[in-house]
Amino acid sequence: MTAALAVGFAGAVLGTCLAPDMAHAAAAFDPAAAAQAYMDTVPADVRAKSDAYFEGGYWLQLWRFLVSLAVAAVFLAGGLARRLRDRLAGLGRFATPVFFIAYTVIDYALSLPYVAYSDWYRERQYGLMNQTFGGWLGDQMIQLAISSLSGALVIWVLYAIVRRLGRSWWVWASAFGVVVVALMVVVTPVFVAPLFNKYEPMKPGPVREALLSMARSNEVPATDVYEFNASRQSNKISANVSGLFGTTRISLTDTLLQRCTPAEIKAVMGHEMGHYVLNHVFVILLYLSILVCFGYLFVDRVFGRLTRGGRWGITGLGDVAGLPLVVILFTAYFFVLTPVLNTIIRTQEAEADAFGLNLAREPDGFATVALKLAEYRKLAPGPWEEILFYDHPSGYNRVLRAMRWKAENLPAAPAEAAPTEHAPAQAPAEPKP
Repeated sequence: MTAALAVGFAGAVLGTCLAPDMAHAAAAFDPAAAAQAYMDTVPADVRAKSDAYFEGGYWLQLWRFLVSLAVAAVFLAGGLARRLRDRLAGLGRFATPVFFIAYTVIDYALSLPYVAYSDWYRERQYGLMNQTFGGWLGDQMIQLAISSLSGALVIWVLYAIVRRLGRSWWVWASAFGVVVVALMVVVTPVFVAPLFNKYEPMKPGPVREALLSMARSNEVPATDVYEFNASRQSNKISANVSGLFGTTRISLTDTLLQRCTPAEIKAVMGHEMGHYVLNHVFVILLYLSILVCFGYLFVDRVFGRLTRGGRWGITGLGDVAGLPLVVILFTAYFFVLTPVLNTIIRTQEAEADAFGLNLAREPDGFATVALKLAEYRKLAPGPWEEILFYDHPSGYNRVLRAMRWKAENLPAAPAEAAPTEHAPAQAPAEPKP
């Protein structure tokens, strides 16, 4: 008892002695000034280029919706959906999945000019695409095959639910959707991702050991770190902790290893481990399930009104010829909900940022890697701009969060605001000839 009191007294005295020094040091470090100093390291032309790229993306969201609307019009008003259904009627129970495959392929072919511009040509213009058009199109074909075949199975089950369960179909369809998304989380990193990139165990070294130590200390059940050759597609940096139920793996891009310092790599992986430890997969799955459930209800209520009297040759919600209408209704529903979806995801990203700072304890590495992400994200949007269009915190808010963490957790750090020991963010590579 006496020893415990002595220890407690000594701790109180030590805390009293250190607290003023810690408070003084924290007060001497101005997080806002430090964040602005980091922002000032980004050249004006680099910021102008990334701002133009990101702001152009706002219009692309609208154009993507309009292209989807035009494709739906071809299928519905043009009678393509009705004719396709009638030709496949002889396939019996297999007519629905075959219809979906045909619809997916035709939809892609009609949308290809827009997709090629937005996902390849424009990326190439801004120096964010390394692939030739042929290489990009090859990946697109793989993705089209996967989405056609897997989607056909999902649609087959969904239409069976609609036809057999009547007015309550949207409830059961929502439950089935949760199962499908959970299965995708398990299957994609192990079986799908390697179709596009080569995954190899990261070479032994201090960075690998630091990442595995971070994983062990936070109960992330991964025993190895994988590197994949994302540079074949672009210069963007990325990483993830993915998988569930024994398939969990830590993966990072070769561009992250090539372009970032050990401190930056730790900061990125601390963030990604935050997603895993905080169960963000399940959180987002819950939110998405609720939104999808209301989306199905929206389709249930609107579909019948739009097809009243057999418009477009559609006999009811269970008629597969109405699939293009279902798709465009869902597209419109989620287009309107874009700010809601962005806010849900952005909130999880901010939580992972906070977790990563506490885990990696690399505020300056976190700040500098946020600037590198500014190659394709506008650094300092207005408040409403960030709410409406950002599914991640803006670069400025991330740098400011890191500097606030530094002020509160590293009070003995130098009080200078200017990040003199860090190189400025790299400018996006110019398009290759």
